This record gives sequence, C-alpha cells and structure tokens, in this order.
Amino acid sequence: MGYSFEEIKGKHHRIFVETSLQDGPEYKDFWERLRRGEFQSSLYKRIGKGGREVWIEASYNPIKNRQGVTHKVVKVCTDVTERHREHLDLRGKAEAISKSQAVIEFTPDGTVITANENFLSLLGYTLPEIAGRHHSTFVDPAEHGSPDYRAFWESLRQGRFQAAQYKRIGKGGRVVWIQASYNPVFDSNNRLSKIVKFATDITQQVELLDQLKSLIDNNFTEIDTALSAAGRQAEDAAQRSGATQGTVQTVAASAEELAASAREIADSMIRSRQAASTAMAETENADRAAARLTEVAKAMGGIVDLISSIASQINLLALNATIEAARAGEAGRGFAVVANEVKNLANQSASATAQITKEIEGMQAVSSDVVASLGNIRQATGNLMEFVTVSAGAVEEQSAVTGDMSTNMQNASASVSAVDHNIGAINAAITQIAAAVSETKEAAKVLAR
Repeated sequence: MGYSFEEIKGKHHRIFVETSLQDGPEYKDFWERLRRGEFQSSLYKRIGKGGREVWIEASYNPIKNRQGVTHKVVKVCTDVTERHREHLDLRGKAEAISKSQAVIEFTPDGTVITANENFLSLLGYTLPEIAGRHHSTFVDPAEHGSPDYRAFWESLRQGRFQAAQYKRIGKGGRVVWIQASYNPVFDSNNRLSKIVKFATDITQQVELLDQLKSLIDNNFTEIDTALSAAGRQAEDAAQRSGATQGTVQTVAASAEELAASAREIADSMIRSRQAASTAMAETENADRAAARLTEVAKAMGGIVDLISSIASQINLLALNATIEAARAGEAGRGFAVVANEVKNLANQSASATAQITKEIEGMQAVSSDVVASLGNIRQATGNLMEFVTVSAGAVEEQSAVTGDMSTNMQNASASVSAVDHNIGAINAAITQIAAAVSETKEAAKVLAR
C-alpha cells in the first residue's frame, strides 16, 4: 500500500477505502458482519499512499476470545492489481464487442449456451427459445446434413478458426446474412471448452449487392449488345471499305492508264501539229515555186513571141533573098538555094515555135491548176493546222485534267486504305473494350457475391 507500519499504526481501516464509501451503508455492514464473527472474502478495491489504486483478493478472518467475542480481525490478501487491470481491459473489450456485435456461445457439439441481446434481436428469438438447441436451428434445412456443414463443425472441434459470410435463417424463416467468425476457446488444460461466435448483420449490404449485381448484369447486357452491334457495324464497314478500296484502286489504275493514253495522245497531237506546221510550210514553198513557174512560163511565152517574130523576119528576109536571086539570074542561083534553106529553117522555127507555144500554154494551164490546187491545199492545211492547234490545246488540257484525276484517285486510294486501317483499329479497339468489359463484369460479379 506504500505505507510504513508507523504511518498506519493505530489508524482505522477506512484509510484504505475510497472516501465516498467510508460512510456508506455497505462499508458499515461489512464491519458489522466482521464484528459478528462472519468471515468475508472477495476482490476489493483499496487506496494506497498518495491515492494509488490497489486491487486485492483478500479474506477477512474474525478471531474470537474465550467468551466468543470477536476481539480482532486477521486479513490475508494478495495484490492482483495488474491482473485485475488486465481483466478489466479484457472485460471492456468484450463488453464493447458485445455492444457492437452479435455474440453467441456453443458447446463443442454445436449446442447453444448463451447469446447476447444483439444476436437475439438479429435472429428474432429470446434466449429461452434457443438455449440448449443446436446451431442448425439457424441454418437452411437443405444444408443440415450436407458434407460441407458437417466438415464446418468438425473443423471447429479440431480448434480451427472459421470466418466468412454466412446465410442464416431467423425466426419465422426470415433470411439473414452475417459476417461472422467462429472462435474455438480452450480451457487451462488446452481442451476445447466452447465456440464463441462474433457476427455482424450484413443483410442490407448483401441485398444492395444483389440489386447491384442485377443492375450490373442489365447494364453489361446492354453494353454487350451495343459492343456486338458496334463490332458488326465495324466489320461491315471494314468489308465495305475493303470493297471500296478495291474499286478505288481499280479506278485509280484505269485513271493512270487513261492518263498515260492521254499523254500519248497529247504527244501524238504535238507531233501532228508539228507535221501540219511542216506541211503548211512546204505547201507555202510549193505555192511560191508554182507561182514562180507560172511567171517563168509567162516569160517563156514572151521569148516564144520574140522567136516567132524573128522567124517571120527570117522568112521575110528569105523571101526577099529569093526575089533578089531571081533577079540576079544565074549568078544568084546559089544565093537562091541558101535563101530557100533559110526559108525552110524559118518555117521549121515557126513550126517549132508554134509547138513550144502550145506546150508553154499547156504548162501555163497546168501551173495555174497547180497554183489553184496549192492554194486550196494551203487553205485546207491552214484549217487543219488551226484544228490541230485547238485539238492539241484541248488534249493538253484533258491530259492535265486526267493527270489530276489520276493523282486524286491515287490519293483517294491511299485515303481509303487509311480508312480501312482505321476501321481495323476501331474493330480491334472494340474487341479490346469487349474483353475489358467482360473482365469488369466478372470482377463486378465477384464484388456482388
């Protein structure tokens, strides 16, 4: 108690008792019984020096004299302060658990020993209704004789702790869900003495989880339907995109061939324009040559006229020479022969000149026809040149348009390929989403258990 003997000698026992109890009826009755010689033994709270709290297990033994009168009391005690504090701590914890949880105790064979108010309220029973009854009272009848239920109690009897969520049946068949632990308790000889069960009501949570599970199932069904529809649409789009890509590639190839043909036509038109231009130049050269030929023919006509005039003069001279030779008689006979030959030559020249004149006139006619034909040819060549020029310009424009079309079709083909690739990526993403949703659905099912 922290005192020396000198400090307490001659003082009353009340110095070891709480002040609030010193004048109380219980304390007076305590000493009255001792004076009557009645033995007292219990756990007592006492106050040591300095107000220190001390717990003791003590026996108060009255000692009587020969006359039978109690003349002293001998107290034997043991300090159990630490043990009592531990006991109070454990009791406090037990009381706290009992206040917050449902607690029930069973014998090792499953017979109910006792239960707290929380358990009785949870299952709807009173203690007399369940005391002495087996744990199977709270279990679905379909499970009573099942191997799992027998194994459950066998495991507890072997001292193995059990904890899980359990479905139990309350009074009137009401379904109750609990989160519980079954705890084997051993005595001082390490023998299983009882099973203490601590439980928490989770019926509302389980019902909410069941509702959540139904909601999840419904939502995931809708998601699965939407993903399936999206997958089918993506697959259909991919097929259509593939078909479109093939068509676009075919059109692009045709456009490329058309562009190549247009380039060949444009090259041909350029060469045609160059040939027409050359023909036009040659025609103009021929026209100029024919015009010079006509002029030469005309000039030759003047020469022929001059020759004819000379031939006439020679013929006249020959006639005069013949007349003079005739006058000269015999002396002019030789001269007459020469004059006659000159006349013959003059007649031949006249005849040749006439023939030349005829040929020149024919050549002039032909030259005129050639000039006229060349004029027509030049005009036709000019028209052809104009047509070829216009056509070449149109073909060049068409070639440019065809080239642009080919380029655009190639770009379109590339774009369709990109679209096809993107649709494939979308389809793959939908597949991944569907897998993720499936995994989430399974996780949600686990959560809802």
